[in-house]
Amino acid sequence: LQIAVPIVLQQVIDNEILGSGEVDTTAVLQKGLIALAAVGVAMVARWISLRRLVVSSATGLAQLRIKTFDHLHRLSLLELQSERRGALVARVTSDVETIQQFMEWGGVGMVLGVSQVSIALLAMAVYRWQMMIVVVIGTLIYTLLVILFQRVLGRAHDRVRERVSDSLAVTGEAISGLSTVRAYGMEEIVRDRVDDTLDRQFTAEVRTAILASSLFSSAELFAGILTAVVVGVGVVYGGDWGLTAGALVAFLFLVNLLIDPIQRLVETIDQAQSAGAGLRKILGVLDSPITIDDPVDGTVLPDESLDVTFDSVTFAYPGGPDILTDVSVHIPAGERVAVVGETGSGKTTFAKLATRLLVPRMGQIAVGGVPIDDVPFASLRSHIAYVPQEGFLFDGSVADNVRYGRPGVGDDVVRAAFADLGLLDWVDGLPNGVASSVGERGGNLSAGERQLVAIARAWIAEPSLLVLDEATSAVDPALEVQIRRAIEFLTAGRTSLTIAHRLSTAEASDRVLVFDDGRIVEDGSHTELIAIGGVYTAMHADWEGSTTSAG
Repeated sequence: LQIAVPIVLQQVIDNEILGSGEVDTTAVLQKGLIALAAVGVAMVARWISLRRLVVSSATGLAQLRIKTFDHLHRLSLLELQSERRGALVARVTSDVETIQQFMEWGGVGMVLGVSQVSIALLAMAVYRWQMMIVVVIGTLIYTLLVILFQRVLGRAHDRVRERVSDSLAVTGEAISGLSTVRAYGMEEIVRDRVDDTLDRQFTAEVRTAILASSLFSSAELFAGILTAVVVGVGVVYGGDWGLTAGALVAFLFLVNLLIDPIQRLVETIDQAQSAGAGLRKILGVLDSPITIDDPVDGTVLPDESLDVTFDSVTFAYPGGPDILTDVSVHIPAGERVAVVGETGSGKTTFAKLATRLLVPRMGQIAVGGVPIDDVPFASLRSHIAYVPQEGFLFDGSVADNVRYGRPGVGDDVVRAAFADLGLLDWVDGLPNGVASSVGERGGNLSAGERQLVAIARAWIAEPSLLVLDEATSAVDPALEVQIRRAIEFLTAGRTSLTIAHRLSTAEASDRVLVFDDGRIVEDGSHTELIAIGGVYTAMHADWEGSTTSAG
């Protein structure tokens, strides 16, 4: 529609001004109204197209953000632990935002610009194809230079995205570890580390901005040179080609219609490169293989206490030695088992394999008589509860965090869960009871109190198999008794695996598995293993000695 303006100008100049020798004001007014109407309709059409494109891009990018987040949650723990937390956050936040900024502004301009350039070239060909060839040659030369330059700009934007990820990771780590930083007087060291990271990001961004501004300036230079060439060629050769004065003026307007989107396209190359760098980071996540598949059509676990079987299981972290070697053991339903051993003996790995947070390199694991690989995630997570050594809490209330164990239950059910565990006095003693805010990462509660909430979360889930990385290993004595009683109530009548850092847990268990160098070296009750006088006896003697010394 915008090409109506140069067409009307050509008609007015050639026919109304220079054609008859007398200006026909009525005809000029009519043609001017036609051009005005065309511009008005073009404005409405542009608004509609911009709105549609912005909404479509925002919708698509929201889906991309969700897909990236979902993919992160499906990756194995090994894959996630190999990446820094801040870098993973950048994939879902700032990297998608760079694409969104481009799509909502630069991307829309590119879509409309390509259409405008194509129509302008078509109109030029209608007026005088020789002049169009001059414009096309000039545009191609400039395009080739831009393509060469944008490769350099693309590498610069890749460095910027890497520096942004580094900054998010280092800054997030410094904030999360604030208490440790202050406790050890590390403020200056950490501040220097953050400053260095932010300086590297700043340097990368400034270098990229300088390159981008140079590219923007070249677009203005190209516009001036191309306009001058068109005027010169039109004046010198226009008469031989049958080019009228009105056609030359119309041609100059068409050149402007072509130059304007090209300038916008060049200016959006910077956004495009930034978006491309972000997209490559996101695709790196989406291309990461899912090593732990969800068998959606697999076998659902029965609603009863589950037995656990390890059959010749071997596990190793990528590039490392075997952590577990040929482990075979059967744990009957309802048995309370303590897992003990020195640091690095494979206890935690054994527990995570039983919950399918990790998968073995060799061998097979069965839960409730079903190979764990054949159990859908939904069934597995609803029947197995895992309580880590430090219970993670989300920002919200105590009740909100407990409800993760059984979504949708009311505060009365949550309060009843604390009552069942003998913790009602504790939760009622909080400022707002179960509605009390725990703060980010549970910062408003002590380590022991966070464990109480984590235990209540596991209790309300009513698991058939409970796996605990002993909850009393890092809590104050005042809460240890409450936690221990809650755990005893939680494990009663259901299969449980407890990584026992304090051997008082092993003493109260039905059975003890002793790990050493990735193998089960002793298996029996506390009394049986003490009578043997082996590895467990030595560990128990050391533990009793340290307990006595501490007392």
